[in-house]
Parts: sequence; structure tokens; C-alpha cells
Amino acid sequence: MTAGAQWADEVVAGPGGAMTDEVGVVTGDLTLRTTARPGGGALVEIQYTGAEEWYRLTAGPHRLEGTPHAVHLAALALVRAGYRVQEQSGG
Repeated sequence: MTAGAQWADEVVAGPGGAMTDEVGVVTGDLTLRTTARPGGGALVEIQYTGAEEWYRLTAGPHRLEGTPHAVHLAALALVRAGYRVQEQSGG
């Protein structure tokens, strides 16, 4: 996987939205972007669709592991499930 490769998808946040490091919970129509980093890691960011600002997605107790593309798919599933669902299920 080449560092700098990116995947981006529009997603509607599930109940309670998606947690970010910078601004807390974001809700509604969002765009999730995952960027491959050197060494096989991934940077997962989210924004309100059409906005300029990007925020780091907080995975919380969930481990987002695997290839950067697998991390992207797992992060999409987390956002679709929603933060409240994750909290109520205990992660």
C-alpha cells in the first residue's frame, strides 16, 4: 500500500453521530476519509459533507486494525452504527 493513498465515502451518522477528537460529536451527512500512512498505518478523518474542516475520528474502545482500506471500511461501519449505539452496547 502506498503512503498517501486515500479512500473517501459519504455516510449518514447513526444514532448519536460520530465522535471526533477535536469537536466531539458530529451528526448528519458526513464524509469519511482514510489516508494510508508510512508503515501501514491509517489516518481516519471526518467532515460535514461539503465543509472544509476535517476532524480525526475517535475510535473509542474499538480497534481499527488491518490494511488502511480495511480500517476505512470498519470506520464507515462505526459511523453508520452511531456513537449512542456504541456506548449502549459497551463498545
